[in-house]
Amino acid sequence: MSKHTSHNDISKRLKRANGHLKSVITMIEEERSCSEIAQQLHAVEKAISNAKKILIHDHINHCLDDAVKDGSLNSNEILDEFKQITKYL
Repeated sequence: MSKHTSHNDISKRLKRANGHLKSVITMIEEERSCSEIAQQLHAVEKAISNAKKILIHDHINHCLDDAVKDGSLNSNEILDEFKQITKYL
């Protein structure tokens, strides 16, 4: 299977989400307004969701595509792998 080309981007996104999450914890400890906290939580959710989508699409576009081309997996294995990864979308 090929190297995941998106891992650097995903790592950056997750580090950004981690920063947002740390901000949320600080905001809660400082008793900031619920709407401000909710806004930051939304940013965390979106960042993680986008990172997950990129990872799944990269896996389909590269790993599964390479497996088809090089024959390292048979069609049933590829279909099973596709079903497995897409349940997380």
